[in-house]
Amino acid sequence: MFTLNCKGRLLLLEKPVVMGIINLTPDSFYSGSRQQATDAVLAEAGKMLQEGAMILDLGAQSTRPGSERVSEEEELKRLLPALEALSQQFPEAYISVDTFYASVAKAAVEAGACMVNDISAGNMDPAMISTVASLSVPYVLMHMKGSPQTMQQNTDYTDVTREVLDYLIWKKAEIAKAGIRDIIIDPGFGFAKNAAQNFTLLKNIHLFRLLDAPLLLGISRKSFIWKTLGLTPEEALEGTIAMNTAGLLGGAAILRVHDVKEAVQTIRLVTALQAG
Repeated sequence: MFTLNCKGRLLLLEKPVVMGIINLTPDSFYSGSRQQATDAVLAEAGKMLQEGAMILDLGAQSTRPGSERVSEEEELKRLLPALEALSQQFPEAYISVDTFYASVAKAAVEAGACMVNDISAGNMDPAMISTVASLSVPYVLMHMKGSPQTMQQNTDYTDVTREVLDYLIWKKAEIAKAGIRDIIIDPGFGFAKNAAQNFTLLKNIHLFRLLDAPLLLGISRKSFIWKTLGLTPEEALEGTIAMNTAGLLGGAAILRVHDVKEAVQTIRLVTALQAG
């Protein structure tokens, strides 16, 4: 069993938990996740918590392939009002901030967040790792090559599972040495991986247990699901449930999803299956 120290509160991962996605952006790939007005954010957060989300992941910058990068100032302008309102209304919630800017991570933790989710593993802002270490909060370490603007031109691998695993082993050791104690591993589905590589990673997800850290699965409504089915992101819920089931059977500890109720039910069923 893993535990995460979230600003003095222990989050026990005795069984898999759900991280609900709230995007404070006008351009995230799935329209159903976009919440810009503070009232809408509070309503969505309340619904997710009621449905069983343990963590809320707030992002104020789209990281879909080819997205336009926004500044730290714009990200903070989008993020802080919603984060402060959330922290006040739902003080029991574990709030994660999805950012690759160190200054945004610091401001967000000071405003109530207790976890940092960085798609870039510290590579897009060299101050990120030391900042998170000083904040003493859990850190989601994700694999990506390039940036959201260039990553889909960086899908050349000889062995995608081995290369992603090797990178995460090396990077985990580096950031642990820098002082980050609680590290969550994210293989980075859809980030510099094509559809076939995503399926290969998911099939081999059990191998990432070698890292001895909680494993985050972020595949909700992603293109390798809906394109394989010939659908749209809005139609990819059932496919997401199927792939989340595979990930849970492989050892995923956190499901990062747009649809909390269905993910909670999936966890309950897989947990019952494994106990049977």
